[in-house]
Amino acid sequence: MANEDQIGILRQGAEVWNKWRMDNPDEHIELRRANLSEVDLNGANLSEVNLSGANLSGGNLYKANLSEARLIGTKFIQANLIDAKLIQANLSGADLSGVILVKADLCRAILVRANLCGANLTEAVLNGAVLVETNLERAILTGCKIYGISAWELKLGDAKQNDLVITKPDRTAITVDNIEVAQFIYLLLHNEKIRHVIDTITSKVVLILGRFTNTRKPVLDAIREELRRSDYLPVLFDFEKPANRDIAETVSTLAHMARFIIADITDAKSIPAELELIVPQLQSVPIMPVILKSDYEYALFERIMRFPNVLEPYQYENQEALLASVGENVIKPAEEKADELKKKLEKTRCNR
Repeated sequence: MANEDQIGILRQGAEVWNKWRMDNPDEHIELRRANLSEVDLNGANLSEVNLSGANLSGGNLYKANLSEARLIGTKFIQANLIDAKLIQANLSGADLSGVILVKADLCRAILVRANLCGANLTEAVLNGAVLVETNLERAILTGCKIYGISAWELKLGDAKQNDLVITKPDRTAITVDNIEVAQFIYLLLHNEKIRHVIDTITSKVVLILGRFTNTRKPVLDAIREELRRSDYLPVLFDFEKPANRDIAETVSTLAHMARFIIADITDAKSIPAELELIVPQLQSVPIMPVILKSDYEYALFERIMRFPNVLEPYQYENQEALLASVGENVIKPAEEKADELKKKLEKTRCNR
């Protein structure tokens, strides 16, 4: 629990408190769960202090030093933290909703599950900070320095993200407008291996769509093995379950990464809905349909066939016949279509 004598000193203001700390450097400070709401702590030295569970809502912490402070679950609602130092502070689960953190230094701070809803972090320093499941809804992040940030599953609804600096302080500034993609953009710019991986993915990945029934799964597996032998990176997607929004979004993401798509439309169930999503929006990726000769194309397939990236379905007698000819009748036409679409795209760009 909080030390009432220390709370009394702190309530007298930063000047008295800072002098007391200087005169008592070895004194153990205990301010857990202290009620310090609306207290004026302008310039107070609270570094390395344990304020976990304390209430500093509405307080004035302008230029206060909270570096390496323990602030787990601390309430700072509507507080003024302009130019405050929170370097390496642990703010896990802290409530900083509506807080003004303009130019505050949160370098290497821990903000796991912290609530920064509506906070103003204009030009704040977040280099090396850890943000996991952090709430930044309606927050202002303009001009923040975010080099080395760790950002996972953030809540960013209606957040203002502009001019986020992803480079080191001593380097030429490079800015992005999305905190969640900042790590990826930095790696893309500064890591040749990452760029090579992306080039490899877009030239080698083949998305295979089909059903995982007892009769269809062996065919899909066989196609995958043949693609592997041809040095592709096959991604096999299970459509046995009904399609939903998450599945549709995942398929769309994978489709954007693919060199081409092989769609087994034999006994089609959910695949028509996925092709309806992919084909009109992604006309730069070839779609190579395959179908058992004894089956029939689904009713609306004719509409899909009107798009220039959809090839004529390859009809095969059985699995053995398909595998014997997959290189010539599936992979080769898909590759030719990919080259054709690429040339058209490049020509269009040159004519602009």
